Amino acid sequence: MKLLSFLLSLYAICANMFRGVMAVNKNSTINLRVNTEVKEQAGLILDAMGLSFSDAFNLMLHQIRIQRSLPFEIVAYSNNPKSETLAFIERVENGEEELVGPFSTKDELWRSLGI
Repeated sequence: MKLLSFLLSLYAICANMFRGVMAVNKNSTINLRVNTEVKEQAGLILDAMGLSFSDAFNLMLHQIRIQRSLPFEIVAYSNNPKSETLAFIERVENGEEELVGPFSTKDELWRSLGI
C-alpha cells in the first residue's frame, strides 16, 4: 500500500513539476557516492521516465517529508532461507504438508496453485 501511495504521489508531483506549478527554490546541494552499476541502471530507468537524478531525489525527499518515513519498504537480502521456508520444509519432511511437482512449465505450476 505504501508503494501505491508513493507512486500516486510521485505522479502528482511529476505532473505539477512539468506543468510549472511546483516552483521550488533549489539552493542546496547533496553529493552522493553510489555504486557505478546501480547508477547506470537507475539512470536508464529514470531517462525512460523523463526524470533526472535530481528530479528523482527531490521527489523522494518530498515523500520522506510528507510520509515522515522512507517512501518504500527496506528489504534485507539474505542467502539464508526465511523461517517460514524452513518451517514449510520441516512440515513436508514430517508428512504434515504435501509437496506437489515437479513442473515442466511455469503454466503447470500456476495451474497447481489455482492461478
